[in-house]
Amino acid sequence: MSATRKNYFFRLIGRSVILLLCAAAFFAYPKVFDVLEGMNFFKGFSPLHLLWLIWVIDMVLQIIPIQNKVPLGSQKLFANRFRPIREKINYEALRNYVVSTTKAAYKVMLLWCGLIALIGIAYYAGFISKTGLFMISVIFYVCDLICVLIWCPFRLMMRTRCCTTCRIFNWDHLMMFSPMLFMGGFYGTSLLVLALLAWLIWELCVMMYPERFWDQSNAALKCSECTDKLCTQYCQKLRK
Repeated sequence: MSATRKNYFFRLIGRSVILLLCAAAFFAYPKVFDVLEGMNFFKGFSPLHLLWLIWVIDMVLQIIPIQNKVPLGSQKLFANRFRPIREKINYEALRNYVVSTTKAAYKVMLLWCGLIALIGIAYYAGFISKTGLFMISVIFYVCDLICVLIWCPFRLMMRTRCCTTCRIFNWDHLMMFSPMLFMGGFYGTSLLVLALLAWLIWELCVMMYPERFWDQSNAALKCSECTDKLCTQYCQKLRK
């Protein structure tokens, strides 16, 4: 198992613990969630401040170029992770690749918007509270790494080979915090705005530097060059 994959398993355990702690607080210490209301973020300390900081750091690491520690799949938008192939790039094939993967990506976006719309309807109907919206985001926080390490429905929908080549790798925080759209307050709004910024930078780079996102133009994305090895069964045959 690669160091990156081991690290991600530890992170999955950590996120699961966070979910359990938040669930315990949901039933036993509901006052902890007062920080979600309005500008209460600045009126006192809550353990949720620490979680907010973890999330902010995670997103900042997606929008600045990092040479190590961060998986290539998340950093392939930056020039320092681009290794052009030795052969001449087939730009017509590159264009077709970008068009097809972008169409698939936005099909996922439409489905996700439908899910978030249902959550919004449930919230405004009174079935879900603001704390409930927060808990849904924490559940998505755990599911994000389940998709990376165990099984990913989006990979099947998009026919993506692995996380390293995934067209929507850095959509994770936008999808994760989208239930907070209905929550209001500084806590949720600040996370959602930063997630939107990370998504926007990613999408702009796809349009401006598409060659960085295709394994037939960026040699660093090829299975034979993979260092992260986050995948399990998906690419084992290709790596032999």
